[in-house]
Amino acid sequence: MKALGSHGETLTADYLQAEGYVILARNWRCERGEIDIVANDRKTLVFIEVKTRRTDHCGDGFAAVDTRKQEKLRLLARHFIHQTGTTAHAYRFDVVAVDGNDGNITHLKNAF
Repeated sequence: MKALGSHGETLTADYLQAEGYVILARNWRCERGEIDIVANDRKTLVFIEVKTRRTDHCGDGFAAVDTRKQEKLRLLARHFIHQTGTTAHAYRFDVVAVDGNDGNITHLKNAF
């Protein structure tokens, strides 16, 4: 399962770079948890949650980012900004769903 998630994150990072994003961190960790990808999209600092699924049996990747997960990501983003000193004109949270079978990527900008 961890290998599947790592593969999805690599596909996502490659996709984002091709779209012009600058990857600042992958799998950034602190005592509270982990942010999959942190990137700059022009003047916007983007915190990206990647969900890779082989089936929709437990819901798609977007459904997995529920209110509780969103709150955790907001908290982690504050920790990232505080610990790294990184600032931006704007901030955004994106969710990327990766099909673990064919590598298809669906990118939801400003997901929450």
